[in-house]
Amino acid sequence: MSSPAFQNTLALLGRLLLAWLFLPAGIGKLLGGYSGTVSYIASKGLPMPEAGAALAIAIEVLGGLALVLGWGTRWASLTLALFTLVAGVIFHNWWAMPAEAQMLQKIIFNEHIAIVGGLLVLAAFGPGRYSVEGRRPVRA
Repeated sequence: MSSPAFQNTLALLGRLLLAWLFLPAGIGKLLGGYSGTVSYIASKGLPMPEAGAALAIAIEVLGGLALVLGWGTRWASLTLALFTLVAGVIFHNWWAMPAEAQMLQKIIFNEHIAIVGGLLVLAAFGPGRYSVEGRRPVRA
């Protein structure tokens, strides 16, 4: 179970599953949900919601593509981890919500924390051989 092919296959699958979260979310915001995203950001009292929405789209789309390709994986993973952590704290702050909203928001917040964990593991160990980075020759 610890063969390189098995590990590289799991690394590829892990990257694709993490990208499954970010890439469609960013594309959805870009193609039809931009105004709703801006409104949601503004509802939290954040400054420059249009710029925030544009930044979220860029991080989700570019970071998601980087994960799919396995290119710039460590930086993309760290960027997505920070983005996910900040989004969790700002948008799913269950501790500051009415009791009837806390359970769902706590679940979503905890999912964000788990995703951050997966992204940090990816940043630590890299994308695996089945990636753009894994195909590059090693330089001495």
